[in-house]
Amino acid sequence: MVIQSNMSPKAIVEVWKETAPIFVKFNLPLTEKTLETILGTDTLTALLIELNAAVRSSTATCIEGG
Repeated sequence: MVIQSNMSPKAIVEVWKETAPIFVKFNLPLTEKTLETILGTDTLTALLIELNAAVRSSTATCIEGG
């Protein structure tokens, strides 16, 4: 996955503008706090799946270490 829990909503939208509606759907502000600090585990997992689907990323499209 390209988008990870240690990223902030603001940084994510700056890189992938198409993710903005997903943050609206989850009622999340575009803050500089990381996703892992503002969301519970279940919501975080669902959000990451949706965000990565929007940018067409999965574990299959990434390599370990970047």
